[in-house]
Amino acid sequence: QVHLVESGGGLVQAGDSLRLSCAASGYNFNIAHMAWYRRTPGRQREQVARISPRSDKTYVDSVKGRFTISRDNAKNTLYLQMDNLKPEDTAVYYCNAAGYSGASWGQGTQVTVSS
Repeated sequence: QVHLVESGGGLVQAGDSLRLSCAASGYNFNIAHMAWYRRTPGRQREQVARISPRSDKTYVDSVKGRFTISRDNAKNTLYLQMDNLKPEDTAVYYCNAAGYSGASWGQGTQVTVSS
């Protein structure tokens, strides 16, 4: 059974940084394409960054140059370094397999950026 636990969110000011972590279990993390998603009230969940098993990375335009996705396969852990945060980055952040659209999600971690 897939189990995802996100952590590292918080309340910060614009321009600050945060590092999110996602501990994954229940599947072969080493060969999984993984991603970070975010959701704000009234909007659909958005995939903001993805990483291949070989650490090829892609980002949505709004976070390019500010967010960095990485992974530690030995620890089955996914990371998202978020720098120069903006109020529009305020959301609940989730991790999951890249392109996932099912119903099995972790609890997410809240990121709130004040102006």
